[in-house]
Amino acid sequence: MIKYSWRRRLNVLLHRPQFCTSVLPLDDFSDTQDSSCIIQHKDLLRKSRHPSGTGLYILDLVDGGSLEPSRTLYNLLLKRCTHLNRLKEGRIVQAHITNSHFGDDLVMHNTILNMYAKCGSLDDARRVFDEMPVKDMVTWTTLITGYSQHDRPVDALRLFPLMLRQCLEPNQFTLSSLLKASASSTSDLHGRQLHAFCFKCGHDSNVYVGSSLLDMYARCGSMDEAQLIFHSLDSKNEVSWNALIAGHARKGEGEHALRLFWKMLREDLEPTHFTYSSIFGACATTGSLEQGKWVHAHMIKSGGELVAFVGNTLLDMYAKSGCIEDAKKVFDRLEKRDVVSWNSMLTGYAQHGLGKEAVQWFEGMLRIGIAPNDITFLCLLTACSHAGMLDEGKYYFELMKKYRIEPQISHYVTIVDLLGRAGLLEEAEMFIIEMPIEPTAAVWGALLGACRMHKNMDLGAYAAERVFELDPHDSGPHVLLANIYASAGRLGDAAKVRKMMKESGVKKEPACSWVEIENAVHTFVANDDAHPRREEIRKMWEEINGKIKDIGYVPDSSHVLSYVDQQEREVKLKYHSEKLALAFALLSTPPGSTIRIMKNIRVCGDCHSAIKFVSKVVGREIIVRDTNRFHHFRDGRCSCGDYW
Repeated sequence: MIKYSWRRRLNVLLHRPQFCTSVLPLDDFSDTQDSSCIIQHKDLLRKSRHPSGTGLYILDLVDGGSLEPSRTLYNLLLKRCTHLNRLKEGRIVQAHITNSHFGDDLVMHNTILNMYAKCGSLDDARRVFDEMPVKDMVTWTTLITGYSQHDRPVDALRLFPLMLRQCLEPNQFTLSSLLKASASSTSDLHGRQLHAFCFKCGHDSNVYVGSSLLDMYARCGSMDEAQLIFHSLDSKNEVSWNALIAGHARKGEGEHALRLFWKMLREDLEPTHFTYSSIFGACATTGSLEQGKWVHAHMIKSGGELVAFVGNTLLDMYAKSGCIEDAKKVFDRLEKRDVVSWNSMLTGYAQHGLGKEAVQWFEGMLRIGIAPNDITFLCLLTACSHAGMLDEGKYYFELMKKYRIEPQISHYVTIVDLLGRAGLLEEAEMFIIEMPIEPTAAVWGALLGACRMHKNMDLGAYAAERVFELDPHDSGPHVLLANIYASAGRLGDAAKVRKMMKESGVKKEPACSWVEIENAVHTFVANDDAHPRREEIRKMWEEINGKIKDIGYVPDSSHVLSYVDQQEREVKLKYHSEKLALAFALLSTPPGSTIRIMKNIRVCGDCHSAIKFVSKVVGREIIVRDTNRFHHFRDGRCSCGDYW
């Protein structure tokens, strides 16, 4: 039987990929040659036993001659530091390597560089890079990848021409990281140049580079190019599919994203958490509740877990589809709840006008020790604004100082909206004047919206002028000002605003509304005659219109900006897109069921009034989501309190 000394046995075991349970703990190491030990992996970064040591006990053993220094030992230590993000210990190991005979070893330098890059200490990584006497492709790729993965795309892209001057040819990993960096730009200029380089070098057909090219074009919004790359790939993996699906989802092309998802399933590819997250985001954008539920069921059936980012997008999908109760159920089932999860619920409460619930949610968040961020306060202030909770909104705006959160322009917009909603127009104007930062078009736009609601024509015109100066191409403020004039009977001034829009090339976004019936989305525009059931739809609205007039509905013709008589103005109001969508939903859904309608712009005042009466006549809840918020119509009332 051969008996190993403990020193020799330790050196042998350090070369093994895994460590076993220790025979003797490190505390029992002695100077006797007969002592034997197996070091545990978790003890690699154990601190020195004495203040005069190196800082790591295992390096003290090396300095004491009890353990031979080796590339394997240093690699193990550096990998452990990287895995645990232990920069302090990593610096100790680096210093020890520098003073050893591995001080000029290229592999060691690359491993040190990799540790700093993956731990996010990019300044240290760059210092190591600059001090390296020799650099290979791994060196350059490691730093480029570090910059790319830690939101420093410009630094990553600047390294590329420097690397080429060293006559080094990038590999698939280098190019993938560079493409990721170029995807951070709003322009695809750098990405196109890299695409040309990939094509020239023959890397464009590589599945990893191809997927990165696809993701780059998708993130830059160039979906036609992304589609071409996708179809040109000889081999497609989950990353390729996810990149294309996510690109369409980000652009609000939910139907396209869903079609790709079904096709992905037919190709027998297993969706990942990223796939589900993108699809839930797409369903949230379009308000496709039934399809979102189907995807949710598929995820459960496939054994998918509600990890944080997937759970957050699922929660958001239910909230944005009008099901705030289901969103709460998802929150309760999340395996881990982070600040994004809490903010997502706050956003849902805010959009649905549930101010009291939002405040209770926020206070509960504080009680369990979740630190709020700027998004938290924005959601909370929005909820207070939508619910008309003036005092609470002011209190929480001041509370931001306690958490050392500097208000951004979005917070100021919400406070102006809060004051305006309460009818405090002069106070809102003074708040804008005294803002510590320059007010934007959005700030003045919030005041303009308040002036429209409270029919303050003079201040509204002043606010509109400020908006036109800051953002002359936004059609929304022009339409608001025209509505203010029209409501006051000043159709001449309203016409001047419309003429100014035409001369400036400002176009009003066409209004459309849509409903989801049996997994199919039906879209309507004003006076729509394209739907195959158009005659039934119009007949249904005529019937409903008569019933709501009998109980007090009076068409608000001030929303028609035309020189026509009252009868013709009422005709123009009759077939707005949300009314047609509502009539179709009444035809296509069982009595008593909830109706959900989505609209791409703010719901008009006359339609808002009409839907309140319809909810009473048909005895059903009608939920309308416009660009501002959700409107829950029940028994002749709306959750917004007629202010939106």
